[in-house]
Amino acid sequence: TAQLTDLPAELLEHILCFHVLNHIDICNVSCTCKRLHDVCHGRGKVWAHQYKLRWPRLQRFYQQNESYDWLKEFKTRHMVGQQIRRTVESISKRFFTEVVLGDSFAEIESLGAPEHFCEDELLGILNSDKRKCLTLKYYAKKILYFHRQQNILRNLKVFLERPPEQQSALEGAVLVDQYCNPLADVTLESISAQIEEITDKVKKHLRVKNATHPSLRASQGDCFVLENLEFQRQVICALNAVLYDQLQYKGNERDFYNPLNSYIHQVLVRRTGIPISLSVLYMTLARKLGVPLEPVNFPNHFLLRWCQNQRRSDDIYDYVYIDAFGKGKQLAAKECENLIQHQVGADYYSAISTSELLLRMVGNLLNIGKRGEGNEKSYQLLRDSLDLYLTINPDNVQYLLLQARLYFHLGIWPEKVLDILQHIQALDPSQHGAVGYLVQHTLEHIQHKRHPVELEVKKRSEPDHRDVLYSVGLIMKHKRSGYNCVIYGWDPKCTMSQEWINTMRVHQLSKGADQPFYNVLVQDGTCRYAAQENLEPHSAPLEIAHPEVGRYFTEFSDTHYIANEELQTRYPEDMCSTHRTVEEHYHVNGCRHNES
Repeated sequence: TAQLTDLPAELLEHILCFHVLNHIDICNVSCTCKRLHDVCHGRGKVWAHQYKLRWPRLQRFYQQNESYDWLKEFKTRHMVGQQIRRTVESISKRFFTEVVLGDSFAEIESLGAPEHFCEDELLGILNSDKRKCLTLKYYAKKILYFHRQQNILRNLKVFLERPPEQQSALEGAVLVDQYCNPLADVTLESISAQIEEITDKVKKHLRVKNATHPSLRASQGDCFVLENLEFQRQVICALNAVLYDQLQYKGNERDFYNPLNSYIHQVLVRRTGIPISLSVLYMTLARKLGVPLEPVNFPNHFLLRWCQNQRRSDDIYDYVYIDAFGKGKQLAAKECENLIQHQVGADYYSAISTSELLLRMVGNLLNIGKRGEGNEKSYQLLRDSLDLYLTINPDNVQYLLLQARLYFHLGIWPEKVLDILQHIQALDPSQHGAVGYLVQHTLEHIQHKRHPVELEVKKRSEPDHRDVLYSVGLIMKHKRSGYNCVIYGWDPKCTMSQEWINTMRVHQLSKGADQPFYNVLVQDGTCRYAAQENLEPHSAPLEIAHPEVGRYFTEFSDTHYIANEELQTRYPEDMCSTHRTVEEHYHVNGCRHNES
């Protein structure tokens, strides 16, 4: 130590920043003597290096020229990380419900820690070993999803409080996109940068046609309007040439009801969308180049309008209507009716505000959610779009009632359901029938939650279960449909209603309903209930990419999934039989392979 401490401080710092040393090593070194303690002071390079090594994603939150107490930052971030892990682990031991999630978010907020510390720890959990800690990741993802959505809703409310002229359609579309895709890396800055690239391409095309065009002199961020209609026409021609001919943007006629068509970041990536999303892109580009297009809430087919007079006009015949979905086709007022095959009044040709545009955009997503197959994905889209719609228009009784019914149907957030119903009753007393029914059943739900029924424990050793061949965690293949899946539950006999049994033609099976049935998570993201005779162990077990896998399993072990604590409690004898079934299956398959 004597020789080491004789070295200059700069050289000691360099040595102590060697990548093999971690924070525990630095703590131990700083305790050896005053000299090394001073070299490892909080604002020095050593702790700055440790912090950057441990949490590289957080560097963007620090100014390069500022001085920080890195030891204090390290301790705070380390403590926040431990507390967040404890919170996630605590809800991992209970099944996920919205109430638990809300409480957990409140627990994280109550830490008083910087928001980016919390998010970084949750991301750290999600990015850990792919096959392990699946249950921890499942709940970390739920909390991060909820956490980001709350922030985006706050941003949307601030956006809506601005004067209408300061509400950009693009920014509103990005907020909708972010709320529905909170785990995606969607930012206004990245979207704006991509749009700026398209703008530059349009300018390049414009320069070839008219090298002195006024729009070419405009700098990024300039807000201007071309007074000359001919200059505007040149911009529109250049925009159509670049967007539709050069970049090949088009309306998605083949997959119109795909929600990706409504998300602006997906429109830019896939170069396709629906009338409203393509109109937002088209209008944003045109305005950046001096053409003041306006959004038109035309029924069934969103349009833009372009005034042909020097002054703003109320006459619908003073406008050309642009169909961004139809490659920028220009239509006269009454020609628009050909798009929808019926006549409409003059009101439908009026320009609308950004908040009205967002309601139309969110309404489209809402309808897609309602059209869904009743799976986790469609329910999530329905919930997200209802949240957005009611943030923009909080007193819409129809959608408030739909939100209350949705939460009631899913059995989540009963206290919030009561708040929604109370709000509906205040807005529209004529809804007392529907409100009263839901209030009564929601109160029963709350009472039931206070005295929960214990889950049935299923033991394979019981006589009634002797016909059950397969265990939870096994990777299976459906003999008829061919899908891959993992078992997360079973019944010794089919427990579905007679109506379901008839609809699914269970009676056509050789053993009908009088055989074990299995709850399975399918590779395509659905959950199904399959008869034993239709399932067989997969010959080459693979991971099942289903969003709910982490809810039931903690790890994938190459041949099967290992159940988490909750599932093991319900199926205590399945764990050993899973290993046995896997071994037996491979032994049999191996023998067959050798025989052939």
